[in-house]
Amino acid sequence: MSFTDIDLALALGGLFAGIMVGLTGMGGAALVTPMLVLLFGVSPAAAVSSDVVAAAIMKPVGSWVHIRNHTVHWGLVGWLSAGSIPGVLVGSWVFSAVLATSGADETIRAWIGGVLIVALIAMLAKGYLTRRARLRGSEQQMTGTDTEVKIVRTVILGVVVGLIVGMTSVGSGSLMVTILLLIYPLLRPSVLVGTDLTQAVPMLVAGAIAHAGLGEISIAVVVSLLIGQIPGVIIGARLSTRYDGHLLRWLLMVILAATALKLLGAPSLLSGVIAIVGVLIVGGLMIRDRRRNTRAAMEDSETTGNADTTHNAETTHNAETTESAERAG
Repeated sequence: MSFTDIDLALALGGLFAGIMVGLTGMGGAALVTPMLVLLFGVSPAAAVSSDVVAAAIMKPVGSWVHIRNHTVHWGLVGWLSAGSIPGVLVGSWVFSAVLATSGADETIRAWIGGVLIVALIAMLAKGYLTRRARLRGSEQQMTGTDTEVKIVRTVILGVVVGLIVGMTSVGSGSLMVTILLLIYPLLRPSVLVGTDLTQAVPMLVAGAIAHAGLGEISIAVVVSLLIGQIPGVIIGARLSTRYDGHLLRWLLMVILAATALKLLGAPSLLSGVIAIVGVLIVGGLMIRDRRRNTRAAMEDSETTGNADTTHNAETTHNAETTESAERAG
């Protein structure tokens, strides 16, 4: 591979995906794999395999931050990996078996579309579960890295998510986090995210090795994606401290709904209308919120200014009164 093989448009797509992941914390594969298929004409098989490899390189970066901050539950990581590693290997084997059939691309497209619908439902459920966990956390003690592991359910979760990732590359973040919240509703959010990122590393490395043996990986696609994704995640993470990602999550879910329908064979007109209407609605809400925040900031500034003026006037008046009294004395 040479520098001429790098696709700058694909790198920009990776940059967008990275920024969205950094801003919203939502899964990158759910954005990247459909983008490769629908926008860049990459075959579904190559898109899945290439994204698994790119994710295997990206995940350790985020994981290391949480390891340094001691926000990883290693017991959960171990038991999840006990299920996810064999799961992703079986999923990769199923993927390879489908490659030998005549309608492989159509089948894999349908798999990706179906998993995106499941991921979309999981994202909606995650919002509800997060709110419920906060309410319960106000009544009960939130737990951290000392949470007791529910072994059977945790291993089964690892197997299921590993199987899905091996077949579609989607699910290591969006599905895993939601189901972990169901099993461990009081797990502290930072530990939840750190554990999810860390458990994904061995699963994705195993999946990348398995997919590398299938010969469907495009090195040019992987490198182009990483050129955009790595700085994108950093930029998004920094922007997340300034902007509320709530509406952006809704925007992302609208995009996922439109792409899922397209992958499942829906007419382009329907997918396009859903995407355009959704973007307009969410964009309008973002503009409204921005105006409200600007107005509130101006009102706060005016209030502060008036308070300072009043304080200065009172200080001047008191000084003049004191000076007059001293002269009279």
